[in-house]
Amino acid sequence: MNFSRRDFIKTAGLTLGALTVLPSWIYEAEAETLRAFEVNKNNLADIALSTAKKLGATYADVRINRYRLEGISTREKQVQNVQRGQNFGFGVRVLVKGTWGFAASPNVTEAEVRRATTEAVEIARANSAFQKKPIEMVVAPKVTANWKSSYLKDPFDVPVDNKIEFLLKLNEAALAVKGVSFVNSSMAWVNEQKFLATSDGSRIEQYLIRGNPSFTVTATDRATGDFQTRNSLREGQSIGYEYIENHDWFGEAKLAGEEAVMKLTAKTVEPGKYDLVLHPSHLFLTIHESVGHPTELDRALLWEANYAGTSFLTPDKTGKLQFGSKIINFVADRTQPLGLATVAYDDEGVAGQKWHLVKDGIFVDWQTTRDLAPLVGKKSSYGCLHADSWGSVPFPRMPNVSLEPAKENVSQDDLIAGVERGIMIYGRGSYSIDQQRYNFQFGGQTFWEIKNGKIAGMLKDVAYQSRTTDFWGACDALGGASTYLIPGSFNDGKGEPGQSNAVSHGCPSARFRGINILNTAAQPLS
Repeated sequence: MNFSRRDFIKTAGLTLGALTVLPSWIYEAEAETLRAFEVNKNNLADIALSTAKKLGATYADVRINRYRLEGISTREKQVQNVQRGQNFGFGVRVLVKGTWGFAASPNVTEAEVRRATTEAVEIARANSAFQKKPIEMVVAPKVTANWKSSYLKDPFDVPVDNKIEFLLKLNEAALAVKGVSFVNSSMAWVNEQKFLATSDGSRIEQYLIRGNPSFTVTATDRATGDFQTRNSLREGQSIGYEYIENHDWFGEAKLAGEEAVMKLTAKTVEPGKYDLVLHPSHLFLTIHESVGHPTELDRALLWEANYAGTSFLTPDKTGKLQFGSKIINFVADRTQPLGLATVAYDDEGVAGQKWHLVKDGIFVDWQTTRDLAPLVGKKSSYGCLHADSWGSVPFPRMPNVSLEPAKENVSQDDLIAGVERGIMIYGRGSYSIDQQRYNFQFGGQTFWEIKNGKIAGMLKDVAYQSRTTDFWGACDALGGASTYLIPGSFNDGKGEPGQSNAVSHGCPSARFRGINILNTAAQPLS
């Protein structure tokens, strides 16, 4: 059953209504694909690599991957959709005359591997006529490894009935709040089984699980026709089904209902300058857009410009630009527990690692791959190559990019206590940022007025506006480890044609001074 990750995200899938048992043909298709996956991967890799070398490739790698995908969505007391699929195939990448070539196929046979490898070489040769500067790659150590991400319970072993029962009970918890009219809930699970072989001699197998439960609660005022929503504050993580069992989702759904009702009568914000205290459930998205994307080296070098632009950062700013205040330290980390971008090795065999992008407020380093690293004088890669499918060309993708907490035991209440006139923000909302990741504005889920160091009530129609370096320069205090969470984005788009990546951004609560606040009712976000 061929079903790509992008198909999984975009399509409606199978509508079950009251039916809570998957049709037998889905399990039969899964079993068929599982049998197809039982190929001699090392033998097929030998064929691809030897064929590439014989045809003149100076480097080659082959990925043989299986993806399993499941999504369930409900509304009030109904099951809306159950989606379940998987796919299996291989992709071959070759370097010929300093130029990349790539080909892929879902037919994982010896003959097809030879054909696709030959096609990849032909593509590289054709492209080499237009290659202005030959690609150079830094060395990567030879690796033989087998790795699984951290989880306690594989979600694909949990019956669909159990998942549906959980979602419907979550809906009940929200609907029990007076004033709540609608609630949608869902969960999505992804399993990547990845095999990589390179002409450097590496052979690596990885098994990854990611989960993304979520819900949206809507409260209505039928007299005025007004409605307000509150989404779940939890985000996707690299975790198993224990995520469902260990978090108080029902309590969060009830609280979301209460806060959605409160938003109906909340005071609209007066525009002006405010101090902000930002919760990790909100701050992670600001990090993603204003720190994660600008430090992608391919954007800075104009390799990536079509999809959401380039970057205001350029290589000459490395080690010189004051990116934020001296307490700001951003780390890129492919090893972070629960991180959606956490792996043991990237898609060209480079080990997951941790390094500073911003240290003591100074921009110091980039996200790199084996062919990007030489362009900024690096002798090794940070392991940022990724493809969202065996059929996708691997290219630079964001690692987990996280803000380090204060070393001291600073609570969120401590941050609020230092504010005379400000706003506390939870959750991700609307956002807008320019093509160079410099000018931006962000909304959120709930907004709380701070007066004289205390929460004074709920606000609405809030968005803040700033520039990247001004914003991070205005950060004067960070919460300690007790305030630290690791939210993330399950679907981060990039590339032409587009690919979807999962990535997390750990952060503490943080305080920012004198940020410009807009009233979105008077001036809607673009």
